[in-house]
Amino acid sequence: MIVKLVVQIRLLPTPVQAAALEATLRACNEAATWASGVAFAKDVKNNFALHQHTYREIKARWGLGAQAAQRVIKKTCDAYAVLRANLRAGWLGRPGSKRYRRATEKPIAFRAEGAQPYDDRMLSWQTDRRRVSIWTTAGRVKEVAFTASSEQLATLALHRRGESDLVYRDGMWFLNATCEVPEQPLNTDPTDFLGIDLGIVNIATTSDGEVMAGRELNRIRVRERRLRAKLQQKNTPSAKRRLRKRRRKEARRARDINHKIAKHVVAEAWGHLPRRSGSGGAPVAGSPWRT
Repeated sequence: MIVKLVVQIRLLPTPVQAAALEATLRACNEAATWASGVAFAKDVKNNFALHQHTYREIKARWGLGAQAAQRVIKKTCDAYAVLRANLRAGWLGRPGSKRYRRATEKPIAFRAEGAQPYDDRMLSWQTDRRRVSIWTTAGRVKEVAFTASSEQLATLALHRRGESDLVYRDGMWFLNATCEVPEQPLNTDPTDFLGIDLGIVNIATTSDGEVMAGRELNRIRVRERRLRAKLQQKNTPSAKRRLRKRRRKEARRARDINHKIAKHVVAEAWGHLPRRSGSGGAPVAGSPWRT
């Protein structure tokens, strides 16, 4: 069985290289927004049909290469496929609701610096040298440096397959590379079971009585909520910038704590950590989710 993983590496472009990457993202997203308008007006939202209506115009107007133009068209079709899936699942409200109409009554628009997919014809890796060659509207930009851990480099070298996404976020450039990693077979059969109860006040409680969450995490949430309220009242450009920054920071903290809790629970379930049967909710020593 194959498991798909995304390895994120950080690019370290020179100012000239960064300018070329930024111009490329803007051109691709402008073209995608235009193609989205065509798809919406003509109701052609599959790749083959939209290709016939937009391919030549995208190449001529925005100067994109053949592969880049095709990636833009596919990106547009994929966005509409995601929209249809969300509508069917009810994530955007019931048909006729305000939120539903807002999502369906106008074409999808793409941010000027939204991520852009690249395939192997537009991107080549020199993993051992930590360099990448990438297509831009200014031509092929070679010798773009990147940084990654030794584990990420090994995964890239052995398992990278398919597309990679060029991403610009918070003044930094990234490549999200898709890797297909073979799943390691499990050589042991379970001899016991561990129940997990998920909640809001307590993120996780095991059947052994261990509680993971508590006062420290809740204090952080309350402090962040109060700070957001103050910044929202100010409603100045600098306050909005701080709100965006705080939102990303809080999301990273929550993701980190959830990841640590998940690893701890899995390790305990497999017997890598001592069980605490009848512990009565004793906290884990040194953990960031002390009760």
